[in-house]
Amino acid sequence: MGTTQLESVPEPKYLHLKTVLSEALDSEFAVGEILPNERDLAARFGVARATLRQALEQLELEGRLQRRRGVGTTVAPPRMGVSLGAGPHTWPGGSEDAWQPVDCTAAVPPAAVADALETGRDESVHIVRRSRVSQGRPVAAELLYVPRSSVSELSAIDASSGAARARAVLRDLRRVELERQENAVELGSAGADDAKELDRLPGAPVLVVTTRFVSAGRAAALSVATYRADTCRLTFGDSGGVEIHTGPQRQAS
Repeated sequence: MGTTQLESVPEPKYLHLKTVLSEALDSEFAVGEILPNERDLAARFGVARATLRQALEQLELEGRLQRRRGVGTTVAPPRMGVSLGAGPHTWPGGSEDAWQPVDCTAAVPPAAVADALETGRDESVHIVRRSRVSQGRPVAAELLYVPRSSVSELSAIDASSGAARARAVLRDLRRVELERQENAVELGSAGADDAKELDRLPGAPVLVVTTRFVSAGRAAALSVATYRADTCRLTFGDSGGVEIHTGPQRQAS
């Protein structure tokens, strides 16, 4: 078979260097360890600093490295794992839930959320804010919208706001019989609020996972979870579910 034009094009030097650096990260450096400065790394691998920067940028995009102002370039922890569409359906806030409640307020949700919940557009709902941390860094932020009818027995004695109120809403929501979950995944860019919570710059790539919880044929809650795109890897299995895996694997699934 003849060689195509694409096959005859040599691999860019920075991509080859990225592979070499990735192997070095696996064998020589620990999570959180600071890499040598660019001048020393360029000298070690015999490349120009511009080539080195391109390779480092690629590794940062893949979640292998983190660059922090005033600290330097460090080895990032393994990517966080989340599974969608697999296993039993569960309400948020269970014993194995990795999310931490931050706050809970009552407010009118965005129109698209109200439509998904099938509530009136001027109807106030409980908005539970939760966060997820891995290896000491924020990796995801969630807004969970819960209609008042889903937690109608919520006691006024519970805290009126804050993490205690969030836990109370989650507790009462778990008393409702869950029929099914409907998940949707899309790529997006971080807005100002998400960027602040996730310690990213506005416009940074994020993964938005929307989950609609259905009970008795109607929407009982809606979760909008925003993940840092550099903390996850997606694969599509035979079951049709979407999984976000941990680890530095790079092979195609």
